[in-house]
Amino acid sequence: MERLQKVMAHAGVASRRASEKMIKEGRVKVNGAVVKEMGINVKKTDLIEVDSVPIVQEQKYYFLLNKPRGVISSADDPKGRKTVVDLLSGVEQRIYPVGRLDYDTTGVIILTNDGELTNQLTHPKFGVEKTYIAKVTGLIDKKPVIRLEKGVVIDGYKTRPAKARIIDVDSKKKY
Repeated sequence: MERLQKVMAHAGVASRRASEKMIKEGRVKVNGAVVKEMGINVKKTDLIEVDSVPIVQEQKYYFLLNKPRGVISSADDPKGRKTVVDLLSGVEQRIYPVGRLDYDTTGVIILTNDGELTNQLTHPKFGVEKTYIAKVTGLIDKKPVIRLEKGVVIDGYKTRPAKARIIDVDSKKKY
């Protein structure tokens, strides 16, 4: 069983907050009865209607994309830059990236409409490790690697300690 507003959000009706507003306004019925209070749990077999229109659960979609350089890891961009969602132009479902890769970074990223999976992969409490391999120009001083291993402060928050190591050095090319 899941909370009504969560089921509505997963069906693409509205965000959870907007769904809560619809419930308070008396626009939602469960099995024919108007529901106005929060915290109602529903089953998959329950008939949920919004404004007398039955909702249908959204099919889950999963895409694995090799993000190219020059594309942002976002569903939309107010600056008009190309997004990872733009690369899947034939997909009509609402999808979004799981996590982020920098604009100039290439690599594999997951796109989905599965909010539960997104939460399990991105929320720190689940402890999912991410692996990044960076090719850099110049020789690396070990001090920044040690800093990563202790955790660094970004935007006022200290990151968790990272496992960091130098895989290879090409002393001829100095990278």
